[in-house]
Amino acid sequence: LGPARAAAMIPGLALLWAAVLGGAAPSPPRLRLSFQELQARHGLQTFRLERTCCYEALLVDEERGRLFVGAENRVASLSLDDISKRAKKLAWPAPVEWREECNWAGKDIGTECMNFVKLLHAYNSTHLLACGTGAFHPTCGFVEVGHRLEEPTLRLDLRRLEDGKGKSPYDPRHQAASVLVGKELYSGVAADLMGRDFTIFRSLGQRPSLRTEPHDSRWLNEPKFVKVFWIPESENPDDDKIYFFFRESAVEASPSMGRQTVSRVGQICRNDVGGQRSLVNKWTTFLKARLVCAVPGVEGDTHFDHLQDVFLLSLRDRWSPLLYAVFSTSSTVFQGSAVCVYSMNDVRRAFLGPFAHKEGPMHQWVSYQGRVPYPRPGMCPSKTFGTFSSTKDFPDDVIQFARNHPLMYNSVLPMGGRPLFIQVDAGYTFTQITADRVAAADGHYDVLFIGTDAGTVLKVISVPKGSQPNGEGLLLEELHVFEDSSAITSMQISSKRHQLYVASRSAVAQIPLHLCAAHGRACAECCLARDPYCAWDGAACTRFQPSSKRRFRRQDVRNGDPSTLCSGDSSHPALLERKVFGVEGGSAFLECEPRSLQARVEWTLQLAGEATYTQVAVEERAERLTRGLLLRGLRRGDSGVYLCAAVEQGFSQPLRRLVLHVLSAAQAERLARTEEAAPVPPPGPKLWYRDFLQLVEPGGGGGASSLRMCGLQPESRPPPPESRRKGRNRRRHAPEPRAERGPRSAAHW
Repeated sequence: LGPARAAAMIPGLALLWAAVLGGAAPSPPRLRLSFQELQARHGLQTFRLERTCCYEALLVDEERGRLFVGAENRVASLSLDDISKRAKKLAWPAPVEWREECNWAGKDIGTECMNFVKLLHAYNSTHLLACGTGAFHPTCGFVEVGHRLEEPTLRLDLRRLEDGKGKSPYDPRHQAASVLVGKELYSGVAADLMGRDFTIFRSLGQRPSLRTEPHDSRWLNEPKFVKVFWIPESENPDDDKIYFFFRESAVEASPSMGRQTVSRVGQICRNDVGGQRSLVNKWTTFLKARLVCAVPGVEGDTHFDHLQDVFLLSLRDRWSPLLYAVFSTSSTVFQGSAVCVYSMNDVRRAFLGPFAHKEGPMHQWVSYQGRVPYPRPGMCPSKTFGTFSSTKDFPDDVIQFARNHPLMYNSVLPMGGRPLFIQVDAGYTFTQITADRVAAADGHYDVLFIGTDAGTVLKVISVPKGSQPNGEGLLLEELHVFEDSSAITSMQISSKRHQLYVASRSAVAQIPLHLCAAHGRACAECCLARDPYCAWDGAACTRFQPSSKRRFRRQDVRNGDPSTLCSGDSSHPALLERKVFGVEGGSAFLECEPRSLQARVEWTLQLAGEATYTQVAVEERAERLTRGLLLRGLRRGDSGVYLCAAVEQGFSQPLRRLVLHVLSAAQAERLARTEEAAPVPPPGPKLWYRDFLQLVEPGGGGGASSLRMCGLQPESRPPPPESRRKGRNRRRHAPEPRAERGPRSAAHW
């Protein structure tokens, strides 16, 4: 396609995208909390080192109560209770000669020729395994952290470093993906300086080092490794497998479609020791399958092809955990991210299905229909499924088939056949995910914490929906945990301390998993929040304890319906009635902003002398804005009591009662003259008209005059929120203190 034709197709593609996603728009969170608010009210703590960036490796040690952090030239040990206190720091720079070699190779000495610590694993009871890029000389060492009951220590013997090739990436831009199992390290890395020899590598331990077949695109084709997990298959440890998650260029893609990125899950057996005559020192049990995250559509599926992160959620059945994965789109036209959930049984089913096969360069990829040798390629040598005790005993035809058929024909589909949660054109991309299974009053719920490239954390819960096995994702909170909006690179949860730890290029942040106080001060708001961590205890929205013997713990995560649970509750304060004044012919802005961004605001009006409220119709003179109601061209008949209510989940709760008085221009002028002639009153509460006077436009009295009291604006429209927060004052006379504003609408609830 030429550039002009491609540009002409974009509107049509946009319509197709909207049709496929059902008109999906960015889902607003129920609560959006700024960095300043989280820091001041909700326990956000941050940690950063001077002249250090790129905090990528996080390791939670619950027993020691420490969070280990790997960054540029540093390793740090932080307290899990408060990362800003009791920090221990270890300098680990690259040698000067390595940095000079790196610079001579054309790399930037200030941003690339450093030791970026990419990997931290608990090696034994007293040491960590740490690996870094070492200025394009990958290196590993053992960091002494002491015994669990001792005072925390942090020491590295620089004289006992090891070669990190095959363990850590060379390039700081590459992501590290590895797992340490029984002192064996399984890594997905680029094993050369140029970043072209990608491999799945085993090192350390007693078993021989193995790798994938080099420079064979059928095995790996320019992969980007994301995560590695050890998952047992049965009670027999010989059946254990290591699963790699990555994305790569699809070798099975049609040449006419150009380069296509797909997501993969790969498997190897832990007890694989390579072949006897073929695939010597290579994996003989390596298989891979496509990992699909797509929205089905009549015109075709909409794929989220770029795998960004995977989290393994362990369940009671340790052989069948859930896999939560975040994806983004590969399109340059649209920006979208999705969360898909996978069952390990579905992953295993794909590896037990047909193999993908291609006869020659001009043929299509098809399902292999020939005889599959025994033992089936991909099976581990054990007594569970066969009689072979070692991969070196496998027949030659098994090894040859495994070499030529690493790709499975069937893909792994998400539970429910579609993503759990989607954000389209939201201004950010999902980068990380972690999950926590929470016991609530009406069942167990998975709470997802999703990191973005804008430095925000999205809190999403999975709730049942009809017959869908994975339900739907509800966005509860958007938390701005970093001041500079840098991309989130790693996240870890402390289950014991109920804390979330988040790393970015600029800092490490700590935030509680539950922010119950932020939901409000009323039963209805706590119930509408649908947060499984929180419940109404009769006086406040507090953390829910499943084993608590306290009565009257009100919580409804499944439906979020407070009508029954909160009926008769009188915990919220009475609505304050505030007076608002306007000038005939002018404008008035009645401010009312619900705490929840998912709530719909309704306005009703009670005219003077009437007992009932009527709906305020949206017309030319009345416009509903994000933060309130704008009335233009005020008339005397607009005077009355305006009631603002938030409607959410079919439940209505009043927020503010505003009494509007519309004055004539003559009344405004008389009040102005009366005020000028009146003596200065003694200190004490001001009369309302003193507040009114200072708000009348200079030279006032005109019918177009308007007020700045309780949100009344001199313009035809209220200023944007940014202008109101800056509080500009351009009066030419010395300003008097402003009238004290009433509490925000959400403060009543």
